[in-house]
Amino acid sequence: MDLILIFKAIIMGMVEGITEFLPISSTGHLILADSLLNFWTKDKADLFIVVIQLGAISAVIYLYWGRLWRALMGLITGKDPERNNPRQLGISLIISTIPIMLIGLMFDKALKAALFNPTVVAISLIVGGLIIFWAERQQHKHTVKYAEAEDIDIKTAIIIGLIQCLALIPGTSRSGSTIIGSLFLGVSRKASAEYSFFLGIPVLVGAGLLDLTKNHHILTSAEDWTIMAVGVVVSFIFAMIFIKWLVNWVSTRDFTIFAWWRIVVGVLVLIAGMLGYI
Repeated sequence: MDLILIFKAIIMGMVEGITEFLPISSTGHLILADSLLNFWTKDKADLFIVVIQLGAISAVIYLYWGRLWRALMGLITGKDPERNNPRQLGISLIISTIPIMLIGLMFDKALKAALFNPTVVAISLIVGGLIIFWAERQQHKHTVKYAEAEDIDIKTAIIIGLIQCLALIPGTSRSGSTIIGSLFLGVSRKASAEYSFFLGIPVLVGAGLLDLTKNHHILTSAEDWTIMAVGVVVSFIFAMIFIKWLVNWVSTRDFTIFAWWRIVVGVLVLIAGMLGYI
């Protein structure tokens, strides 16, 4: 067993768990970490980056199981017995998921080939940071229409789903695009974060299982599967911690710190690329 490779898998899992639900792009940071660590062979590293998201999204399912179960039961029974509209949440999540699923299925290989590199990540990080700065300055102009994720209607769900498609560009951030987009549409800060968490379930589970189904043949040994499992478990643990932290953070503060982080990291990556370090 290659202990160095396991150590690198732990670091990658930590990066995924910490960054998946923050508006700083988990995929972007994983691509950068892969480049810096020289983590694995390219095909295995690409699969690892997608599959360990299953660990992070499992943390959402665990933490929000009650609300998600009520939403599922509402969809199955066609009834909304609860006062907070769990069935409406289920409908909205399905609608918001359709655009990125369609585009992802059609252009998955092309997007990976063209965009999964440090330069694209760096530019996306910087542009996204500038957008967050601008969005926070505009936030006072928008009134809250939806206090809870369960309140989001079909029209708003469609728009959020289209915005989420930006996340197919590495470095953009799925959570960042959906949270900022939701805020502009009148969703409260806490509900924007939680809806983004929930929206990740079909997207990340679908992407992870699809990629694993198509490419499992490249995992040729027990060690390969162990490395993959280590990444999933570590990402689950760290996602549990940072989901709770983010919900508390957005309830009282803005996203400016994440904008600064994106810009600083993006600039450093561009400089490192020009100097030949990555």
